[in-house]
Amino acid sequence: MINNLMASTIPLLPKWFVRFFSSPYVAGETIEKALGHVKNINNKGFSATIDILGEHVLDTETSYVITADYCELYEKINQMSLDCNLSIKPTHLGLDLSFDTALKNVETIINKAKENSNFLRLDMENSAQTDNTFKIYNYCKNQYAEVGVVFQAYLKRSIEDMGRLARPGFNARICKGIYKENLTIAYHDPGEIRNNYLSLVEIMIQKKAYACYATHDQYLIDRIIEIIKNRKLSNDQFEFQVLYGVPMNGRLEELVHSGYKVRVYVPFGSEWYKYSLRRLKENPDIAGYVIKNIFSKNSY
Repeated sequence: MINNLMASTIPLLPKWFVRFFSSPYVAGETIEKALGHVKNINNKGFSATIDILGEHVLDTETSYVITADYCELYEKINQMSLDCNLSIKPTHLGLDLSFDTALKNVETIINKAKENSNFLRLDMENSAQTDNTFKIYNYCKNQYAEVGVVFQAYLKRSIEDMGRLARPGFNARICKGIYKENLTIAYHDPGEIRNNYLSLVEIMIQKKAYACYATHDQYLIDRIIEIIKNRKLSNDQFEFQVLYGVPMNGRLEELVHSGYKVRVYVPFGSEWYKYSLRRLKENPDIAGYVIKNIFSKNSY
């Protein structure tokens, strides 16, 4: 209740004050700052993926600037020998302008990923963008093998979509989903979302595809580990993923010490303010975490 009150109050406070709440889970505003955090993450035994904050770009020139920034990231990741790939949002690259604009920009990024022998993830946004995101993914996959996509466990369509796409060589992140969607197309009950998440886990195993388990839900992590052990899966068939800065009470280190790969999703950029407010709205407990740790060192 207190955390909810703090989270609802924060948007009314000055922007400079909100920065205190964003700093633990946003890796700065510049490429150099973000890469510095990634190096620190790598040194602690974690892999990383970088996302430039922002979405729903409505002018072509801005989409080109974002595209150039992602290309620069691939170059610098390679130069610094970092264990890091990139995650991109189609609307950040112009999907709201036109499908062709987004495809052109994503193709430029794919070519740079290929040039640097790196991986690219297409993030999934709200349900209005799902079909076009899969179309972009299919196009990219035909150009370059090291491309992946995301499935949201709260969407009822995800089981069918995964059954259609998953196969050896397929790479997908499974997450719960954060956008507000109608009950006709999405589960709202936490138990149903968990059950659907685990069904997606099973499909990826059956299809011999590479699964990225993106969750902070300790119950789900426990269940996934049970499945992994029961199926005797090799550690090179999956990884766990978490958001940068979200406290996990030592669970991440425990997973790494058990031999599992853990990848940290690292957001950065000038759009930190909108992202911070959204994170607080989605998870008011973050306000309590930040107040507790505001003067301590970052978890990563």
